[in-house]
Amino acid sequence: MAVPSPQALSKLKAALGPKGWSEDADTLAPYLREWRDRWQGHTPLLLQPGSTAEVAAVVAICARHRVAITPQGGNTGLVGGQIPMGEVLLTTRRLRAIRDVSPLDDALTVEAGVTLHEAQQAALAVQRRFPLSLASEGTATVGGVLSTNAGGTSVLRYGMARNLVLGIEAVLADGRVFNGLKRLRKDNTGYDLKQLLIGAEGTLGIITAATLKLSPVLRGRATAMVGLDTPQQAVALLARAKAESGGGVEAFELMKRLGTELVLKWIPDTREPLESAPPWSVLIELGSGDADTAPAALERLLAGAFEDGLIQDAAIAANQTQAAAFWRLREEQSAGLKPEGGGWKHDVSVPVSQIADFIEEASAAVEAFEPGARISVFGHVGDGNLHYDVLCPEGADLKAFLARWEAGSRIVHDIVARYDGSISAEHGLGRLKTDEARRYKSEVELDAMRAVRKALDPLGTLNPGVLF
Repeated sequence: MAVPSPQALSKLKAALGPKGWSEDADTLAPYLREWRDRWQGHTPLLLQPGSTAEVAAVVAICARHRVAITPQGGNTGLVGGQIPMGEVLLTTRRLRAIRDVSPLDDALTVEAGVTLHEAQQAALAVQRRFPLSLASEGTATVGGVLSTNAGGTSVLRYGMARNLVLGIEAVLADGRVFNGLKRLRKDNTGYDLKQLLIGAEGTLGIITAATLKLSPVLRGRATAMVGLDTPQQAVALLARAKAESGGGVEAFELMKRLGTELVLKWIPDTREPLESAPPWSVLIELGSGDADTAPAALERLLAGAFEDGLIQDAAIAANQTQAAAFWRLREEQSAGLKPEGGGWKHDVSVPVSQIADFIEEASAAVEAFEPGARISVFGHVGDGNLHYDVLCPEGADLKAFLARWEAGSRIVHDIVARYDGSISAEHGLGRLKTDEARRYKSEVELDAMRAVRKALDPLGTLNPGVLF
């Protein structure tokens, strides 16, 4: 795309009025750098529409003048898909309305700039629950979460973002509005267009609102930190937990010892959860509709697993404060790694049954390629999603180590592919993995994706640096 003309920029400004755009460097700065500091973007203009009509107006102008747009939600993405590289930047943060709450339909309609936490609170206000939960939920917006099909910690029981959406409103590349804000569970009248938009990273349309699927509030919850010797034991414990709880497993999070040590080292007010300091730990959370079932089920599960030698240590949270402390050790894993200088980051998934084999094979291959590399593994065992991060060896040259990221990641991703896995489990492809993904997708799949994109965005103005 060419640099936007002065005429196009002038029309965009006029469409939004003085409060709807900015060229101020200080205002733009937070929008142009992502959390890992891997990308520093640039844009001629920040667009800040306050309604769907304003989004439609500026997108139509961009289409007429062939101006490329990068959409952005809360800027919590980790693969660079929200960072503009010369495109105009459209933030949805001013789309803040909670449009409708319907407890009888178990549905909540919110605009794209509402944060995940705010959506959760709106559901709780009517004694319902929106179960999608992320470490960044106080900043991550609904539009961004849906655009990347985020997962979070409750996928095992409730599914990914696309499983939690009943309807979508979005502005298409030509400025027309797709109004699909239905509250239906069943609608077999053709292609499910909302599912095309979910996970498309803003390449097929800009999500402006969504109707979210709500669930009953859990009256009982029990949380434990469990120590194990191997990932194989974690997979076996998960199978046992699902069977014994009757599907009551809310979360099942795996953590290698290195990650826990770095959280304890760098994150204030964190505490060692288990005296044994096991090589691997799992955070388990069970939920139930009454106050007593989940705690009793968790106690039985852990007692039996301990007797059978499946686990070595465990601590059950005595109250919500202690449960939050356990969760903090999991949620701060990425933050705990960051002060170590960065690393080769991988957000991958493999079949649950092959998690342990993947970790063993990938670790051996990485250590052969980069002797002394420190490997941190954490993630969602219940859905096979692992954050497999490789840190610089102690005392090694960080710059030289980071320069080997692409080659090192290729080793990991090739192993993922052999296990019929995915090189992006929940963060999307963004700028980081779009080219890499082409290695692992068939020509049939790529051609189909390109055809869909060309049909909905023939000029290629929506997030042109992302996807196929």
